[in-house]
Amino acid sequence: MTNSTALRAGRREWTSFVVLLLPLLLVSMDVSVLYFAIPAISRELDPSSTQQLWIFDIYAFALAGLLITMGSLGDRIGRRKLLLIGATAFGIASVGAAYAQSAEMLIAARALLGIGGATLMPSTMALVRSMFQDDKQRSQAIGIWSGAMAGGIALGSVMSGVMLNHFWWGSVFLINVPAMLLLLVLVPVLVPEFKDPAPGRFDLLSVPLSMGAVLPVVYGLKEIAAEGFSLAMALCIAAGLAVGALFVRRQRSRTDAMISRELFRGRVFGSGIALNTIAAFAMMGSAYFTTQYLQSVLGMGTMEAALWSMAPSLAVGAAAPTASALAQKIDRAYVIAAGFLIAAAGFALLTLSGTDSLWLLLAGAAVIGCGIVTVMALVSDLALSATPMEKAGSAASLLETGQEFGGALGMAVLGSIGTAVYRADLADSAPQGVPADQLDTIRETLGGASAVTGQLPGRLGDSVLGVAREAFTHGMQLASVGAGVLLIAAAVLAAVLLRKAPAEDASAEEEATAAELVDAH
Repeated sequence: MTNSTALRAGRREWTSFVVLLLPLLLVSMDVSVLYFAIPAISRELDPSSTQQLWIFDIYAFALAGLLITMGSLGDRIGRRKLLLIGATAFGIASVGAAYAQSAEMLIAARALLGIGGATLMPSTMALVRSMFQDDKQRSQAIGIWSGAMAGGIALGSVMSGVMLNHFWWGSVFLINVPAMLLLLVLVPVLVPEFKDPAPGRFDLLSVPLSMGAVLPVVYGLKEIAAEGFSLAMALCIAAGLAVGALFVRRQRSRTDAMISRELFRGRVFGSGIALNTIAAFAMMGSAYFTTQYLQSVLGMGTMEAALWSMAPSLAVGAAAPTASALAQKIDRAYVIAAGFLIAAAGFALLTLSGTDSLWLLLAGAAVIGCGIVTVMALVSDLALSATPMEKAGSAASLLETGQEFGGALGMAVLGSIGTAVYRADLADSAPQGVPADQLDTIRETLGGASAVTGQLPGRLGDSVLGVAREAFTHGMQLASVGAGVLLIAAAVLAAVLLRKAPAEDASAEEEATAAELVDAH
């Protein structure tokens, strides 16, 4: 796929791109920024257990539920305009969260942060697609974009730990404010506006339908990952899928649909969403085990665990740009397939981990991260290049919604495998002499076992904790086998579905319509 006549991006576009990395980093950091702040928030605001869960989860739910809506809205009103609106909301919500006087205020502020994040994520990716029309430059930019998004989640937990060592808990939210102010100053100066010149009417009914499809499924999967399978959560997921079927039917029957049928005319975009979802499945599934392993198996404190978890990011940061360069010389289908196989090799390393295997775990996490970021960067680039430029916001939102689904599904499925193995092992090998009520807690989760064993006398507590750690590690090993098999299958699918993918982005058409899409302030 070549477009030698396309306008190459210059210093202005690359400077704009650096500015656009700011909201991306902050949105991904806010996923994990509360990890260390919860104890302080609990002391100050005294939230109930349910409120504490919502303080954590409402951000991700608002983000996931509104991605599709905001991507379509950005195509209609302008991606730069939506980015500025979202940055304003994100900054105001950050101040509100920092100075919240009650749990309810903090939950509301976190919800507004999620709404702002839903505007920022598809807007930034769509603007990258619009600014970089040269294939090679766009691949490089999306590679850097993918690496920054992966690194932001790890950076958020470390940054919050550092801030809490010096300031009060609200400071973890105030990190966002200067960055958003800088964004509001620089974006109007540096970033051109892009929007669909003929978007049609905005389909208001599709907004609640899209949210009704996404939220119950994501919520149900997250609850299954945290609490185990239940009929209520299965029905919740089924309800979301039913609403999703109605949403798809409406999109297929309307000329002014929120999601254009043009996106799915070729095989590339739909395949890209599916493969991106599998990649997110593996990434979040592995994170489910590695974070618990560092804290509950190796016994690290949260700050120490967060710092160690940053180590794989050093390798991951170079993976996407390297893969993008390689894809210029080799059919990218094979590079994507190789990324899946590399990630599968990382899971193979996890299957070899024992209860004292820090370096093996970190190596496995680094290899998984390199493989998955390679896949996400190249699949995102391929899917966006197959998208008409005026529909880039909708395309970006669908890719990111797929990631949300994949991440929740990865934690639910792999977490359920690990939990089932853990409980089966402890049912067979729990030491004698543990009171029945404490034994039930020990058999539920490793975190529960770590809390309970401190109350048991001497060697009995150590013995129970050792058995629990062995059971958790065994669960991680078997879940890693399942993930590895899935990734090998995904590698085969990528090689078959994406081989010699057609140049569906039609560069000549883009150049012919560029004047209509760009309103260069």
